[in-house]
Formats: sequence, C-alpha cells, structure tokens
Amino acid sequence: MQEMAFVFAGFAVGLIVGLTGVGGGSLMTPILIFFFGIKPHMAVGTDLLFAAFTKMGGTVSMARQRLVPWKVVGQLCAGSIPAALLSLWALHVLGPASGIVHSIMTTTLGFALLLTSAATLYKAIVFSAQRQAAEANARKNHTGDPTRPRHWSLPILLGAVIGTLVTFTSVGAGAIGVTVLLLVYPMLPLPRIIGADIAYAVPLTLVAGLGHASLGTVDWPLLAQLLAGSLPGIWLGSRLVSRTPERFIRSVLSLLLAWAGFKLILI
Repeated sequence: MQEMAFVFAGFAVGLIVGLTGVGGGSLMTPILIFFFGIKPHMAVGTDLLFAAFTKMGGTVSMARQRLVPWKVVGQLCAGSIPAALLSLWALHVLGPASGIVHSIMTTTLGFALLLTSAATLYKAIVFSAQRQAAEANARKNHTGDPTRPRHWSLPILLGAVIGTLVTFTSVGAGAIGVTVLLLVYPMLPLPRIIGADIAYAVPLTLVAGLGHASLGTVDWPLLAQLLAGSLPGIWLGSRLVSRTPERFIRSVLSLLLAWAGFKLILI
C-alpha cells in the first residue's frame, strides 16, 4: 500500500512540475519528510537523484529545440559543481545522519523553501508582464551577446550558493535558479532561461545525488517508485499546461511552500 502511495506522490509532483515548472525538489523533499516520515538526510539524497533523472528528459527535449545556452550552463556549473563537492566533503566529515547535519539540513531547507515560495509567488503575480517589457526593451536597445552576464563573477558566485543549497537541501535549482538567471542574464530570452535552468540542474543534482549515494543516504527502491510515478506525471502535465490556470496554481504552491518552510525552521 505504501509503495503505491510513493508512486502517486511521484506522479503528483511530476504533474505539477510539468504544469508550472516549479522545481521537484521543493515539493518532493517536504512530502517525503512530512507525509512519509523519511529522515531528512535520506529524503534529500533520494530526491537529488530523483531530480537528476527527471530533468534529463527535459534537457534532451530542450537541446533538440536549440533552447539550451551551453555557455551559460558551463558558467553556472563552474561555481555549483565545486561547491557541491565541498558540501559533500563536509557531510562526510560531519556524518550525514548526525544531529548537527540534521539541524543544518532542516533549517537550511526551511529557508530554501521560503526563498522558493517568494520566487514562485513573484513569478505568478508580476513576472510575466515585467519580463515581456524587459525583453522588448532589450531587443530594441541591445545587440550584444545575450549569454554575457552582468559581471563574469556573478554566475560562478551565485552558482556556488545554489550548489551548496542543493547539496544540503535538494532545493534551489528550480524557482531560485530561474530567478538568479533572470537577474544575471537580463538579455537572455525566457525559453533559453528555462533551458539553462533545466540543463545545469542535471549535472549538479547528479553529482550531489551520487555523492549522497556514496554516503549511504539514497533509498534506491523508494527512488524507483517515485520515478515510476513522476515520468508519466511530467508527460501529462506538459500536455495540459496550456489548459490550466498557471497563476492560481503557482500562488497556491507558494503558500504551501511557505508553510513547509516555516514548519521546518521551527522544528
């Protein structure tokens, strides 16, 4: 019975990701902790590989449409991958199941969910109109390379922050990643922003997830059950996206993520 519950949870998260683009980590990790009682370190480790395998298909699809700016992906990975490896080393030294790591994970996860909630709500309420105006202005006044960041150091530094956040919480490569990309690459069209966000999350979550696996913090049967539900869920969500009230769904999700974030901080 519980196995079917995990499959259904994977399907629900996959469906929501397909409908809204909200990162699966910000949804799946709290579900595993609150509804299934999974220990935080096991929930994070399992969810990282869940995210890696789930987003591989999206990356292939985006790449075939030439929507992945690989230069941007490389710049972000230059900061996020080393940060993920350093974070994994810290987890190895401290012990992934230790009390201090449990405290760090739950508190950091709480703040990450609050940031994701704010980014999701912002996109739901004011993002579309502002982004359209910014893109129109950019096309009118700018003829340079859209993959050039505001400053060369920003993608590396912010990538390092996201890499650390993702390794400790599995959250950050979705809504937070998109927000960072919008700030650092203001001239990059929105479809390529999304393509970059999906593509750079794959090596980051794969490195972090395999690192967690080496520490014994991945539940492989649970991962298989979640993927069995998420893959058809994403397929269905991507085909229903044009028929759903995205703004309403994002607003409700932001409130749920904020609730989960406060609850984790107050544990």
